[in-house]
Amino acid sequence: MLDLIVRNARLPHEAEPTDLAVLDGKIVQVKPALDAQAAEEIDAAGHLVTAPFIDSHFHMDATLTYGQPRVNASGTLLEGIALWAELKPTLSVDEIKARALRFCRWSIARGTLAIRSHVDISDDRLLAVQALIDVREEMKPWLDIQLVAFPQDGFLRLPRARENLLRSLDMGVDVVGGIPHFERTMADGADSVRQLCEIASKRGLMVDMHCDESDDPLSRHIETLACETVRLGLQGRVAGSHLTSMHSMDNYYVSKLMPLIMEARIHVIANPLINITLQGRHDTYPKRRGMTRVKELMQAGINVSMGHDCVMDPWYSLGSHDMLDVAQMGLHVAQMTGIKEMQAVFQAVTANPARALHLDGYGLDVGCHADMVILQCKDPVEALRLRPARLFVIRRGKIIARTMPSEPVVTLDGVEETVTFSL
Repeated sequence: MLDLIVRNARLPHEAEPTDLAVLDGKIVQVKPALDAQAAEEIDAAGHLVTAPFIDSHFHMDATLTYGQPRVNASGTLLEGIALWAELKPTLSVDEIKARALRFCRWSIARGTLAIRSHVDISDDRLLAVQALIDVREEMKPWLDIQLVAFPQDGFLRLPRARENLLRSLDMGVDVVGGIPHFERTMADGADSVRQLCEIASKRGLMVDMHCDESDDPLSRHIETLACETVRLGLQGRVAGSHLTSMHSMDNYYVSKLMPLIMEARIHVIANPLINITLQGRHDTYPKRRGMTRVKELMQAGINVSMGHDCVMDPWYSLGSHDMLDVAQMGLHVAQMTGIKEMQAVFQAVTANPARALHLDGYGLDVGCHADMVILQCKDPVEALRLRPARLFVIRRGKIIARTMPSEPVVTLDGVEETVTFSL
């Protein structure tokens, strides 16, 4: 007797419906018309079944603080940083935990079952670190959380940042972070990249840097990050987040830079909602989009994923942690509206971030964890278009969230008709 069978599932790259069988939290069979019985069955009715969404770049310590201590009136990055600096002294472990745990339920309801969250280590008390370590452990049965030690106020710029970062790693933070473009000089930024990568190398950890998050076409920290990755043998373990300066760089320089990124096997993480909102603020017209060169990076064979970055915090007043919102913004900004391009964008919030985070057992193949989302649509492109209901969210073979189908009814001349928004 199996634990669960999901029948008539339409998988992302399959034309015909199939069945998925689950036993002991793992997928044990994937085949059409499975002749077996289970303690529970779900009829997917031809709807899309995908592995869970993954947010590869987020800030859980700041989420759901919208309006504290006040609203970001300008909507700019620097005002957001100033607001966060004002808010930090008022925070407590319990308050951060309560917000983060509430947010985790939003994530699960949206079918997002893995999050890489940066956590600010600039506060000497490391309250956010302790709070999110507690949240990571408490939510482990339902949600995979990776924590990045993030020196928000600069690794070299803040006197105690190095000590705080090392303490946070000793406490159990998973990944080494950085923000080289926020250091006082370009040289300091490059030095911070070198030192942080050396720390990661000595400890056998991954790296994820906020890198070149500016409109400055001469910002070159991703080049340094690629060089240090190769020097220290960190290939495949390093992510460059944002890389918005690439949007403004000279094309010849980019033609040199992308092979360096590829050689270092750096994972690139774009954050479309935030990049399109915060970048180009000094422009009149034309205004730059600001998001990194997602299409070109993918075409070069570089693993690109997309993150939500913020939800209702000092930097971004919107969002419900729907990764399909992220992907839809990303495909529009990158002008990736071809069928294969849209399918690639769907991968940027599913399989690609799984590679960046080194998640084991991710996917819908036999032997993978039985983690999946049933969407009220028929394929990834329709998912991007409709951002449909998550009919079922399944973790290790157990239903942990469900949403009733959306079935709007139009009544014209007394005749009712259900609208599906599909051809």
